[in-house]
Amino acid sequence: MDITEFVANSMGRWRSQRSVHHLAFGHFEAVQSEIDIVSLTMDDPAVIDLCKAHQVDPQFAVSPFRMSWEGQSDWDETETVKGSCVLVPVPDRERVNQGKLLRDQGYAETISAAGDYTLTEDGTFVLVTAYDRAAAEEKIWFVNPNVRCRVSLIKTSAGTGVVTASFSSEIRQNS
Repeated sequence: MDITEFVANSMGRWRSQRSVHHLAFGHFEAVQSEIDIVSLTMDDPAVIDLCKAHQVDPQFAVSPFRMSWEGQSDWDETETVKGSCVLVPVPDRERVNQGKLLRDQGYAETISAAGDYTLTEDGTFVLVTAYDRAAAEEKIWFVNPNVRCRVSLIKTSAGTGVVTASFSSEIRQNS
């Protein structure tokens, strides 16, 4: 599987159940959400702006997409957790199944970020992103075409301590 196929397989609406362990606070959180993943065109202004912000020639990017989410956490049941970000994969031209993933909003910090991705032989997408005050490692894999799993670790900026660990199961909502 290459990055284009991985992104294509990810398109659609997903129902997510996420278990989050906030180790720094000694707190467990359950989050249920809807995730929408939609394709963007290469000439979309958000895609071009994101490439320019990271000094990437848009001609080297593939399969840009927007991911939006809305959900409920048991940590604060009165507040809806929602957001959206533009993501642009930029495959490495020399190393197969590796590259950069540009995000207009990061996972660990709400700043623009560029992470390093690898697609393993078994089709697992591994993303490592360094931020100003933290580092994130995410792994996503398909159990079948309509079920995905995701694990995420948020680490200290030095990468030596884990602050948050989460596991998500995501089921595609067929229309």
